[in-house]
Amino acid sequence: MQILGGILFGPSILGHPAIMGDILFPPRSVLTLETSAAFGIMFFLFAVGVRTNPTSMVRPGKQAAILGMSTMVTTLLLSLSLSFILKFYVPMEDTLAVSLPYLAASQSLIAFPNISCLLAELKMSSTDIGRLAVSSAMFCDLIGISLVAILLGILQSNRHPTKSALSVTSAVLLVLIMVYIVKPLLLKVVKRIPPGKPVGDHYVFFCFTGNLVAGFISEVIGQHFVLGPLIFGLMVPDGPPLGAALISKLDYFVGKFLYPTFLTTSGLKTNFFAIEPRSLWIVMFLIVSSFLIKIAAVVLTSRFFDINFQDSIVIGLMLNARGVCELVVFNLWRDGGVLSDQEFALCVISVVGITAIITPLIKWLYDPSTRHGPIKRRTIQHSKRDNEFRILLCIQNQDNVPSMINLLEASNATEQSHIAVIAVLLVELAGRANPMLVAHHSTRALQTSNSKSSHIINALRQYELCNESCATVQSFSAISQLQTMHDDICRLASDQNATIIILPFHKHWEIDGSIGSVSRGTQNMNIKVMDKAPCSVGILVDRGILTGSLSILNNQSMYHVVVINIGGPDDAEALSYGARMGRHRNVTLTLIRFLLIRCDNPRERKQDNNLIDEVRQANLGNQNFIFQEQVVKDGVGLATSLRGLESNFDLIIVGRHHQASGILMGLGAWSECPELGVIGDILASPDFGSTASVLVVQQQRLRGEKFNKRMMKPVVISHEPEHDVSDVVAVPVDNDHDYRWEIAIDREKV
Repeated sequence: MQILGGILFGPSILGHPAIMGDILFPPRSVLTLETSAAFGIMFFLFAVGVRTNPTSMVRPGKQAAILGMSTMVTTLLLSLSLSFILKFYVPMEDTLAVSLPYLAASQSLIAFPNISCLLAELKMSSTDIGRLAVSSAMFCDLIGISLVAILLGILQSNRHPTKSALSVTSAVLLVLIMVYIVKPLLLKVVKRIPPGKPVGDHYVFFCFTGNLVAGFISEVIGQHFVLGPLIFGLMVPDGPPLGAALISKLDYFVGKFLYPTFLTTSGLKTNFFAIEPRSLWIVMFLIVSSFLIKIAAVVLTSRFFDINFQDSIVIGLMLNARGVCELVVFNLWRDGGVLSDQEFALCVISVVGITAIITPLIKWLYDPSTRHGPIKRRTIQHSKRDNEFRILLCIQNQDNVPSMINLLEASNATEQSHIAVIAVLLVELAGRANPMLVAHHSTRALQTSNSKSSHIINALRQYELCNESCATVQSFSAISQLQTMHDDICRLASDQNATIIILPFHKHWEIDGSIGSVSRGTQNMNIKVMDKAPCSVGILVDRGILTGSLSILNNQSMYHVVVINIGGPDDAEALSYGARMGRHRNVTLTLIRFLLIRCDNPRERKQDNNLIDEVRQANLGNQNFIFQEQVVKDGVGLATSLRGLESNFDLIIVGRHHQASGILMGLGAWSECPELGVIGDILASPDFGSTASVLVVQQQRLRGEKFNKRMMKPVVISHEPEHDVSDVVAVPVDNDHDYRWEIAIDREKV
């Protein structure tokens, strides 16, 4: 938009001397504007360097390196060949004949900042092909920066051989000084920053001053001033604490003022009246041909990596992204006399045109939401009893770890039914340009670091050691923006064949029972995961801080669990999870089934009855199992009955959705958190007054499955034919059974 704004006010439209050019931009204001643009591009490239991990540039992975290198070299060779053919066989202006090979070479550039910005705009940074495109671009940037530095050294020295050689040698020495002197100093600075404390302003001032000094040194040694800030930014450790602090300081001022100024000045220099029609067709033919060559190179290379045709087309479109990097190169060439006003205007048009074309094409060809959809049934209810139980545990705050460890322990890992925990530490992207999914090494030794991630990993390893031969833990860190973190979670769940995903609730409790913090980003993430998850999902509302989260590891205490059942697939999944917990020797399981007065259709509730009967039968002789049925008249009676659970349990398990029924009538209007469902929202409300944590479970959604339709059918909730509630008395079950079965009736509503 800034480029288009510059074109609007430039000599092509409003800035034309015949209209109001002298009024808009008098000669004395041009120097001020260009100075602001120079500072803007310096700090922008410095920020790009800070966000970039140099290790990823040097070691991008075999697939990304081969894909990027082959695409770049193929495009360079074929585009240059085409430019020379056009130059010798097609009549053209002398200035265009000189600049055409340069334009052809620029089409081979694969710029990481351009691709990173494009993927962030499309919310595809966390996708598989997005990561591959970013890794390839980072590797190609290493080559591209080297080639541009050599070319700039030649141009800045007016093509003098000796001066050019000295300029290139000086650039190499500058890089060595940055790597072996400046970077160790910055690492020492990072070590001096206390963990969890804000970065001091003097550190930020030191880095900003160093950026200006690096630009000055680059200019002195015969390079362009943008090289030094970029290299200096690469030396700054990305992410917290220093990298994130610098980016937070730069984002607003540079992103909203200085950087747009550079883009605007590029538009102001664009003069459409300098373009000859023949030159326009020649340049457009070269650019379109290079565009197609790059896509073809990606498609051919992708065949060796089993990347399907459509995905390879999308990757090719991503690698064709144009943006600020090309504009920097074009401005440098214009200042160096390589490009005239005509060729510069054509280059700017190509940047805008290609960006306008590839963005809707990528959206049309690639839909990330369909990539990790469920392809087979993965639920607790339909798993065999001796199958491995695979839990994807998402951890955002270390305060939630004790409750999550209790949940894992209560899940009852045995040698017959092994538990595999895939723990994902959710880290919001800060001070980095590209999202990362990092796998932590599995070792028996505990980590000695004081970082938050180390404390979390140590707690998980402690659980693994206490359940040796029965449980395994594999830890990951998902570093991404909250808007796209659900892609990481769903992809990992699909790759690891998870049975259930456990998500953190977006509200955190203080020790006095009040809500301490609310994260709407986490809430949106949870909703997206529930919509797209390839398996069952649970949201853990953690109130462990209210009771101290006593550990049940090593038989330290009893864990009281209650399962609320109304009917439907989600309640069936919740009951299946609760039944698994009920087999743990330190868990007492209470199953409460709520029934609606004068509603009876045994055929409709047959599946629910069968599952409950299976659970009761499996718990014969289990003194820690209690079954109750509570009969209520409407939603008000249900809410009243739920309040009776306030202080009796450590964990309440409930399904997210239930069968359509009068038992929920009037409760939906009170719902504040739709991801928890009607009952889950009541249980998670601060007004509920309970100290029990809540696990809201949603069974895996398979599109087109008949069982999903059952959610829309009326629910039946009575074992007897239609009866008058006044005649019902709470009757204990035959004492020959060791488990207990109680019936409670809401008589106030009769």
